[in-house]
Amino acid sequence: MRMRYVDFLAMVGLATARREYRPASLKMSCSQLVRDRIDPLVNPGVLGTPHIHQIVGGNSFNTTMDPLTHDPATLSTCTTCTFTDDFSNYWTAIMYFRARNNTYHRVPQLGSLFHESAREGGMTIYYFPQFINPKPGTIKAFAPGFRMRVGHPDRVHPVNESGHPRPEHKPTALYDGITYTCLETEGTRFTNLTSSFPPHPCPSGILTTLPFPPCWDGKNLDSPDHQSHVSFAEGGTVGYTQGGKCPASHPVMIPQIMLETRWDTTLFNDPDLWPEEQGKQPFLWSFGDGVGYGHHGDYVFGWRGDSLQRTFDRVDCSGDQICGLPVQTIERANGCFGERRVVEGVDGWLGEMPGGVVVRD
Repeated sequence: MRMRYVDFLAMVGLATARREYRPASLKMSCSQLVRDRIDPLVNPGVLGTPHIHQIVGGNSFNTTMDPLTHDPATLSTCTTCTFTDDFSNYWTAIMYFRARNNTYHRVPQLGSLFHESAREGGMTIYYFPQFINPKPGTIKAFAPGFRMRVGHPDRVHPVNESGHPRPEHKPTALYDGITYTCLETEGTRFTNLTSSFPPHPCPSGILTTLPFPPCWDGKNLDSPDHQSHVSFAEGGTVGYTQGGKCPASHPVMIPQIMLETRWDTTLFNDPDLWPEEQGKQPFLWSFGDGVGYGHHGDYVFGWRGDSLQRTFDRVDCSGDQICGLPVQTIERANGCFGERRVVEGVDGWLGEMPGGVVVRD
């Protein structure tokens, strides 16, 4: 049975029956814009970055996106996302399958629950108010030029968001709030969570979630590592777990963004395709991570005008995933797409990973 969206909100503590200020909790489908080896945050100006990404959002996405001159809200002519005021860009790595003969195949994506018809699967994106009972007007929307990143692609050991080793007696303890869900059905939520690739075939695929930090230093729209200007809440509060507060170094509450991607790993569930070595699994990220601790995502703000701020200032949108924002159908969003700049083989069986990426287990 599919879980209704309002039930999802209730389970994470965002829905309530009490009539008091509850900021908007937005949910949208974002069809895939393009798959390409460009990354304007980590490798600005480079055509042919080390690994390939999946990108959604405004169609002005390019190799540079200089924050001083590039405003997606004014330069984009369409967006792949539900909200037509949102020309932001969001991107992550791509999941691949490694066969026993060391050939590779891209794992197809499926539109997440309720967004099944999104072009090439895309992502489902949430904007949460992470904190309980914030005062009206205290959640500040992002400003033009804002960008950030979550996760660490070079991470090879299970550590928490503070860089400390994850307790081995808590095998599902999370860091950076990043999770993998082994889907029993397409509606599975809040169970089968791990912080790395599931160690066995999943009946309905793998769902990955990437939550961004909900706290900002209030000054910098970016930082050299694209992370230091934002922070998770105190007390190790990560993901969409409620209860912490912003640290003194990052006192400003911002909407918490979460990226959700559903990967159709069912095409590779035949045990004969899996590694012969006991306990090994065959999936990896396009940057070579064969364990999963390095999953990461990027964001460049591109909402039109003050539409996002006005939405989070409203007092009548608790549990409303649209909150009066102008929207487009998924079918219309599917008609917005970009042209791949790095032409190379990314589909079918490949002798090596795109970009010649070396796999690390």
